[in-house]
Amino acid sequence: MKKVIITGASSGIGEAIAEEYAKKGYSLGLIARRLDRLKVIKRRLNDLGVTVAIRSLDVANDQEILPTMESIAEELGGADIIIANAGITAINRTGKDNFEVNRNVIQINMISAMATVDAAARIFRANKTQGQIVGVSSVSAYRGIPGSAAYSGSKAGFSNYLDAVRMELSNKGISVTAVHPGFVKTELSDNMEKYPFVITADKAAKAIIAGITKKEANIIVPKMPWSALSKLMQVMPDKLVAKMF
Repeated sequence: MKKVIITGASSGIGEAIAEEYAKKGYSLGLIARRLDRLKVIKRRLNDLGVTVAIRSLDVANDQEILPTMESIAEELGGADIIIANAGITAINRTGKDNFEVNRNVIQINMISAMATVDAAARIFRANKTQGQIVGVSSVSAYRGIPGSAAYSGSKAGFSNYLDAVRMELSNKGISVTAVHPGFVKTELSDNMEKYPFVITADKAAKAIIAGITKKEANIIVPKMPWSALSKLMQVMPDKLVAKMF
């Protein structure tokens, strides 16, 4: 039976991905800060007849990521797919709001995400298995969103990192997939309905898993219109991008 480990699994896209994989019979390793939420999810997914291991971890403590992932992989008896999904968002105006918010966004979305990918690679290398590493980035990696500069920067940095890691590990039998969701309705963001082309976490999860199964290098969710918009956004005038968001 295949095994998947997911960070940020207590809600949103992470929880939705876990549920979809449970329906496919995968064993699951779920990691998140909120152990109480993970226990509820575990009971629900156990009813589907799958094995679920859980660990509480604040990925901001990046030195704890590797031992936590090693522990949960050992409990599951290995891992086939490891998904670095944990992340946060924030509206923070440059030079106006608290810079510590930006620091936290960069820590979690980029530094901790990179640490998760590095830990996954260490696990696969140590076990000499042909695993798959998945990193959840954002379409904002293609163009900065006004008011969310740190968020956009963190996702651009993470996407670039994943590109490099994919090439670096290609001869090790380890595949790397970068996921770029558009606007997904989760508890992370309030008033998401005001943004264009919003989809549910369940719909996003189905599309993400389809791309992971195909071992696509880059997944854009939903594919349309964001596949076209991601290219267009890079050449749009600043005023138009600002109006969009």
